[in-house]
Amino acid sequence: MRVANKNIVIGKLLLFLLCLVPALLLLWDALQQQLGANPVEALLHRSGDWSIRLLLITLAITPLRKLTARGWLLRYRRMLGLFAFFYALLHFTVYLWLDRGLSWMEISVDILERPYITLGFVAFLILLALAVTSTRGMMRRLGKHWSALHQWVYAAGLFGVIHFLWLVKADYREPGLYMAIFIILMLFRAGSFKKRLQRAFSSDALRKLSSILRCYTSENA
Repeated sequence: MRVANKNIVIGKLLLFLLCLVPALLLLWDALQQQLGANPVEALLHRSGDWSIRLLLITLAITPLRKLTARGWLLRYRRMLGLFAFFYALLHFTVYLWLDRGLSWMEISVDILERPYITLGFVAFLILLALAVTSTRGMMRRLGKHWSALHQWVYAAGLFGVIHFLWLVKADYREPGLYMAIFIILMLFRAGSFKKRLQRAFSSDALRKLSSILRCYTSENA
């Protein structure tokens, strides 16, 4: 038992270091002025890409556990989810500070009038809520509500991928790949996905957002 626990600790340390690599490379490229002609855009894209990648990997843990019967995989899910939030926070910070210069008026207009930013902002708020409530203490405090709250991770994944799809203007291969992976992961959960989706979209605010998105899609079809 001690050997197994030791292996988990070592695995978590290695995973932590591995998840930090993209941030360190981003920092190195920034210090070396190797981010290209538009460094802010490079920072936004690379941080956002890694947030989505890690979020999809987090969503893949449960299917992998079921397919491989490797229960220890669940030990790494929380760390992966927190790193997905870390890169989302980095992405959002770059947008607020470097892209918009902390101009709250511009930021408010973006969130209210640009649907892909609206979706990205909602996805970030969901990840923020999940990160804050990811501790064992919060699990005990929330009780049965903790599981219901963390079903929102599926909405965050969907919103994040759509945010990326609407952001690109020409090459849809990468966001298309992420959408395909998300759909495959959800199909794997087909038996319970409908209930999760209904639960995630049960609030009036998200119903209204869903209606706005449908109108926007029909107008731009």
